Amino acid sequence: MFLALIAIFMAIGWIIGGLFFNDWITGSLVFLVLAGIINFISYFFSDRIVLWSYKAKIISRAEAPRLHNIVNKVCLKANMPMPKMAIVPTQTPNAFATGRNENNAVVAVTEGILSLLTDDELEGVLAHEMAHIKDKDMLLMTVAATVAGAISFASRMAWFSSMGSRRSNDNAILLLVVMITAPIAAVLLRLAISRNREYKADKEGSLMIQKPLALARALERLEEGNRRRPIERGSPASASLFIVNPFRGGGFVTLFMTHPPVSARVKRLEELSERTGYLG
Repeated sequence: MFLALIAIFMAIGWIIGGLFFNDWITGSLVFLVLAGIINFISYFFSDRIVLWSYKAKIISRAEAPRLHNIVNKVCLKANMPMPKMAIVPTQTPNAFATGRNENNAVVAVTEGILSLLTDDELEGVLAHEMAHIKDKDMLLMTVAATVAGAISFASRMAWFSSMGSRRSNDNAILLLVVMITAPIAAVLLRLAISRNREYKADKEGSLMIQKPLALARALERLEEGNRRRPIERGSPASASLFIVNPFRGGGFVTLFMTHPPVSARVKRLEELSERTGYLG
């Protein structure tokens, strides 16, 4: 995806520079530098940016003993290092994980989820997030979200450049195609990755603690909680990081949902419970 971002940025830079300023080399190089900066930031600082955008605060065991004890239990079962824990100051019940790898991982939960779920349900949610960390999903989905946002930004720049051009209508048509198709392709890539990874994390997390039904119950309660009280801060580009979609949506927006339907996830978890005999 890093290479895809560089290639697409250079192509858009070539269009802007070559078609509108008669200098495709400079346009390509400028956008190559932009792609490099975005790649660097997304790899090394995306986790801090996400935590900052939701005002998440890293907390100690003394500040949240219940949360730390449940995560520690999950880590022992999964043979994984203990991640840092953070709390997001909102009553919207949700959770997400971020970080490049197991050694840099942070699991963040909202104040709302701590008051809504039982210990078993919360354990299911946290096991889901630990499965994401184990599979390095956070880096993958963060980069995918960054790619989608960056391509959309570059396409808009290309379109704005065409507005001041006196070249033929063919150029404007080409730029219109880039403006429309590039962001859609990038977003669909991010959503496809997110949906597949959510199913996988549901399965691996529930098997990790042998409680698929506890996670199923948690997902149903979280969906209802987020429908009633959607989150009010943050960017929709980071929606794929949460265990359920935290943003309000409807109509055409549902075509671009970052998560599979909760009903489909619950059905899979119930089928998993029947196959394995795990009833928790």
